[in-house]
Amino acid sequence: MASRTLLLFTFATIVFTPVLHANEDEITLQHFRDVAETRNYTLGRPVSPRPTPDGAAVLFLRGGPRDPVLRLYELDVATGRERELITPAQLLGSSEETLTAEEKSRRERTRTLDKGFTKFDLSKDGARLLVTLSGQLYLVDRATLKVTALPGKNWIDPRFAPDGTAVAAVTAGELHVIELAMLVDHTLTSGASDTLTHGTAEFVAQEEMDRFEGYWWSPDSQSLAYQETDESGVEIRYIADPLHPETAPAKNAYPHAGSPNAQVRLGVIARTGGTTRWITWDAVQFPYLARVVWKETAAPLTLLVQNRAQQDERLLAIDLATGTTRELLRETDPAWLNLDNSPIPTWLKDGHHFLWSTERRGAWQLELRDVAGALVRELTPVDFGYRSLIKVDENSGLAYVLGSADPRDTQVWKFPLAGGSGSALTSAPGRHQARLADDGHTLVHTYDLRDGSWGAEVLAHDGHRLAQLTSLAEQPATLPRVEFTRTTNERAYYAAIVRPHDFQTGQKYPVILSVYAGPHYNSVTSNLRSFVDEQLLADAGFIVVALDGRGTPGRGRDWERTIRGNFIDVALHDQVEGLQALGAVYPELDLTRVGVSGWSFGGYFSAMATIRRPDIFRCGVVGAPVITWENYDTHYTERYLGLPQEAPEAYRISNVTTYANQLARPLLLIHGFSDDNVYFQHTAQLANALFLAGKPYEFMPMLGTHMASAETPVIRLREQQRQLDFFRTHLRIKSE
Repeated sequence: MASRTLLLFTFATIVFTPVLHANEDEITLQHFRDVAETRNYTLGRPVSPRPTPDGAAVLFLRGGPRDPVLRLYELDVATGRERELITPAQLLGSSEETLTAEEKSRRERTRTLDKGFTKFDLSKDGARLLVTLSGQLYLVDRATLKVTALPGKNWIDPRFAPDGTAVAAVTAGELHVIELAMLVDHTLTSGASDTLTHGTAEFVAQEEMDRFEGYWWSPDSQSLAYQETDESGVEIRYIADPLHPETAPAKNAYPHAGSPNAQVRLGVIARTGGTTRWITWDAVQFPYLARVVWKETAAPLTLLVQNRAQQDERLLAIDLATGTTRELLRETDPAWLNLDNSPIPTWLKDGHHFLWSTERRGAWQLELRDVAGALVRELTPVDFGYRSLIKVDENSGLAYVLGSADPRDTQVWKFPLAGGSGSALTSAPGRHQARLADDGHTLVHTYDLRDGSWGAEVLAHDGHRLAQLTSLAEQPATLPRVEFTRTTNERAYYAAIVRPHDFQTGQKYPVILSVYAGPHYNSVTSNLRSFVDEQLLADAGFIVVALDGRGTPGRGRDWERTIRGNFIDVALHDQVEGLQALGAVYPELDLTRVGVSGWSFGGYFSAMATIRRPDIFRCGVVGAPVITWENYDTHYTERYLGLPQEAPEAYRISNVTTYANQLARPLLLIHGFSDDNVYFQHTAQLANALFLAGKPYEFMPMLGTHMASAETPVIRLREQQRQLDFFRTHLRIKSE
């Protein structure tokens, strides 16, 4: 694979071009290789740290500094000692890990690139662990480290029952329960087929709703709610393997904008099997099952459902005796409703109150509501910058949350359920995360900060450190050289400027705009190490700039929803305006030589920017772009543009091929053949439109998925080298 030749298409001519200049600086090449092999110096960090219920230990996964195979570890909080619990090699020996198509798809949805134990579950009493490897389930006793292989194979989404006596999981489209005392596997559902499954979330739930579960244990462990998914009406898309034309294409049910979605219903069944009681709600009016919560014995099974336009959602409590629902509350928005990706609603143990999050007052807030859904009080102020709920500790009467008024930061706070001011547990500028133990006394805190520091530690509830988790990650020779700033124009965009380490005052540098510019993602965050890729380009002789304009999160409802009905005009205006504002302040930015680069939505933006603003952008790199939005999925696209049948002009304006005949600058298209998120169809559509318009372009097809550029170090290395070569050529940077 390392020697694979890359194909570049100009008009209809195939040109074989070497990736690198013959005399490319070997130091630059080594930096690229180090970054690729260490995955931006993150391999070897603790992954998914989780405190035990009593807070006495922390379980976590970790690989090596250049090894993505994760092993399972335990930290003793009192002593600070770590021990290795189990490794993939113990279970597989010299055999290679194998993944089913279903597991590969789930990892694609979660953007999981690691190998080995990519996740684990912990029993409620903390005594046993559950891991999966090559589709086989293993039970690990924490005290003795005894490993027991559970019956069955090709399991998806295994989880303990709350009482720890059983494990539920899905295989071959059916929900199963494995009784641990007898190691007996019971199949609860039946009738699965190519188009009908039980116990797993459909594509748009996983990709767009941040809902990966398709079943839920009852609090008493005696029943399970599960999703039945009927995809018989969903369009099938096929992905062929171009290296193996003898292999049949893979089939995927993919609901594109304006087409039928999967039909979803929810049922409840006893742990021992039997008849399913189906839950009834107006699924015609509210077809999206966005959230399912069933945590507290005194609280009802609760659903959050949305209408297709995602402008109306209802929170429903279920009467298990009849399967009927009652409405707890509703949210509406004339543009769209966002989903909180934290466990909302969260019921209190008495079943009389629950926590809810809303943007009703113009920005995200956390609220306390009563059993009827009525507002009791606002817990976070409207200007706080609420991000998500970590957990509620009812013993102390506190809700732990993430938030910051600065969209670049995420801090850990706690707010009293009784109302009143919150207090911050963290304050250093950067991105903080936390997970609270069930005892409420300890939490695992991870941080990636503006000063370049990173860590994972155990804190007491008052914020003082109890223990530190060991990282094996390599340290970069130098940290990125980033200036965080804010433009001075009327709207004031947050920006980051990455300069070469050998930056010379008084010299002008060509500029690369590293861009996403789409919903639900900020490119500018107070996480210095997130700019490692940008620093590589900067050290090759560029200044790299990132900006967040309207449509991005963290600056209130109106700022985000300005893009309704038009994906490009506001985003393009703001990026250009912000870039020019920076150029007026920083003379080293040579705005006569600007390139643009992005992936996914950022690839879409890069294509539009290069085509529509040749006065600003001299060239563009377009990675895995959405080109025609009617060919992207329903839940994402229709949220912002509406249905294509109802808003054809929104789709025409937002379609890259609408402007293909305007291309006047060099364009490099990159896409993985096996992408099942943004199908290769999109880049093929743009390539065809440019060809028919007589416009030259360059094309780098890749073997892989939407994450193709990150799948292996050598693939990432070659892709980064190709981008550098492209920018050097078209922004007139010569190799030494």
